[in-house]
Amino acid sequence: MVTGWAARTTRHLVALDAAHGATAAEPAARAAVREAARHLPGPAAAPRATGSDRLAALAELYEVAGWILFDAGRYGPARRLNARAHALAERCGDRWTARLVELNHSMLQAHTGRPRAALRTAARVTGARPLPPRVESLVLIRRAHATAMLGAHREPLDLIARARSRFLDGVSDRDPHWAWWIDRAELRGHQGWVEARLRRWDRAVPLLHEAATAPGPSYRHLFTAELLAALAAAGAWRETEALIADIAPRAAGIGSVRTTESLARTARMLRDTPDRIPPALRDAAFHLLAELRTARLPHPPDELPGLTPGGHR
Repeated sequence: MVTGWAARTTRHLVALDAAHGATAAEPAARAAVREAARHLPGPAAAPRATGSDRLAALAELYEVAGWILFDAGRYGPARRLNARAHALAERCGDRWTARLVELNHSMLQAHTGRPRAALRTAARVTGARPLPPRVESLVLIRRAHATAMLGAHREPLDLIARARSRFLDGVSDRDPHWAWWIDRAELRGHQGWVEARLRRWDRAVPLLHEAATAPGPSYRHLFTAELLAALAAAGAWRETEALIADIAPRAAGIGSVRTTESLARTARMLRDTPDRIPPALRDAAFHLLAELRTARLPHPPDELPGLTPGGHR
């Protein structure tokens, strides 16, 4: 049965990504998309005839696959998977999955340098009925990142403070099932990241350190990368060197291309500014870059079966 297969596959992909990261999960995500394409209804098929449960299960599968390809650095395919997930969710009336896709897509747009588009996408998540606290806090987080990227200063701080306030309102019986990962460490990491975007290093560093050292899914290595960037930008050379010494031996096993890209940017900055960087720290940066080169796995082509190019929503 397609519905049962899609649900089981989605759970497997979530577990694989959490344990080993997106680059490890990418081949399984691509295989799942190939199989799912065989079960997609035609554009003229009515949801009732197709089965709303089937459409919802396929929408969730495409959403998870889109997240994995995004974190694996495959931004074009991720956009197309997001578009497919959103279309399927809207078609069967699964508004919660559609909202999650929009929040994921807003993050992708911000990451690829489109903060205005990210703001517009995040705005579509809200509606006439108030959102439950965890979901609204995530909307506010997305808006805080985008406004900080656009050069605002007070607004991102206000937004992230509101996100924290809504998070502290606690779990609601209206929370969708996917809200499990919006926890204290996730919130603190994004608080620190927004503070770092505003170059408020004294606030950013402890928040990012808390998030980076908390137990959690593999993708939260990203907070470690942002912590390294914040320490380097703040000129905290001793702490930067110590963190590189901790990261470098495990860099090859980091399964998030977003994370390895961020680490490499910081290491290149340290390597390329010899006039102000201590020699030992430059040596550490060279070592980290060498280790990161082994972390990049070869990617298959951007095309995915059952998807057409384009896909910006």
